Amino acid sequence: MTEIVCNDEQAKRNVAVLIAVQAILGCQLPMIFVIGGLAGGMLTKNLCFATLPISLIVFGSMTTAPWLSALMQKRGRKFGFFVGAIAGALGALVSGYGLYISSFNIFLLGSFITGTYMSAQGFYRFAASDIASKAFRPKAISYVMAGGLISAIIGPQLNKVVIDALVVPFLGSYLVIIGLNLVGMFLFLLLRLPKGTSHPTMIAASQPPRSYTALLSDPRIIVSIVCGMVAYSLMNLVMTSTPLAVVGCGFTKNNANDIVSAHVIAMFLPSFFTGHLINRFGVEKIMGIGLLILAAAGIVALSGVQLTNFFLALILIGIGWNFSFIGATTLLTNSYAPHERGRVQGLNDAIVFGCVTIASLASGGLMNCTGGTVIEGWAAVNYAMTPFLLLSGTAVLWLTIIKKRLV
Repeated sequence: MTEIVCNDEQAKRNVAVLIAVQAILGCQLPMIFVIGGLAGGMLTKNLCFATLPISLIVFGSMTTAPWLSALMQKRGRKFGFFVGAIAGALGALVSGYGLYISSFNIFLLGSFITGTYMSAQGFYRFAASDIASKAFRPKAISYVMAGGLISAIIGPQLNKVVIDALVVPFLGSYLVIIGLNLVGMFLFLLLRLPKGTSHPTMIAASQPPRSYTALLSDPRIIVSIVCGMVAYSLMNLVMTSTPLAVVGCGFTKNNANDIVSAHVIAMFLPSFFTGHLINRFGVEKIMGIGLLILAAAGIVALSGVQLTNFFLALILIGIGWNFSFIGATTLLTNSYAPHERGRVQGLNDAIVFGCVTIASLASGGLMNCTGGTVIEGWAAVNYAMTPFLLLSGTAVLWLTIIKKRLV
């Protein structure tokens, strides 16, 4: 447990480093999310399990989050980030080997290992806020998320170059991902962050963290988890299905790469001003707007299966995710004391990515195993968003009412 001193100058330096990290290491996830379902469909005998590789990445992230968060609390963020990058390289190596020998099971194992990287990347946004003041915190989180804008452009374009460069389809992408991890990890040496509770210079906090029951009794923590869970799950549900839907509707793999690239750009481009909007209008309003945009994306997706529909729906999904997820993250970071950081962040990411795992697995089932056509499967994916949007919208409204009563 530590006492953390705010230092916005150091926080700004960390933000710059983490933006560079997002730009390089972050390329791998948009690359994998394009090819994971397609490669899975190539290797499996049952197309209902085509998106299982994506599901196992997210499941790996969910199971990693609690112990990785605790490890970072004890040994520091940098140590955990190195663990994540090494796992990213190892996961890509194992996945590539699975492709080479046409083994779906080994490919799934590599996907699960990659989940450790995904979990570590999820903590970049928290690292940006660790030593930031309360006023700078939303901006720090937004700027680091904005680093994903660069990876959103580079990753899918790299995919287009290497996706069929070798005899084995998709193998070139995984070889590039190995290189991104091995090179990008050295940027972590530039971070200036708290060293963890095992370091003798850190000051022990006198108060123990709240129990999990007490944490989940805090309305702010409940709502932040629910909104983060819904935003990330629905984004993953639709994004994972998109390459299957695009190719299934007669378009090319390059079209799928371009659509995912536009989607990921939309996920991160608003980050340049999301923090300012949160400071000006309040986190509840921004989360609510994000949820409305996610609903609009579903309406666009259900209105047709032309390229323009895919592009516009995925762009709206990206913007809605940005507002909802950054809002949820900001709300969460304002809901706990520094010595509770590891427990709350691990709990949050375990719940969020547990639900994302279910969503990504459901994606393949809804897409390939409901109805008789690709169009019917794509419609089922988008209709599935409705109850979860209602849940999260109700949660935001509940928190708003509670806050007004306390004023």
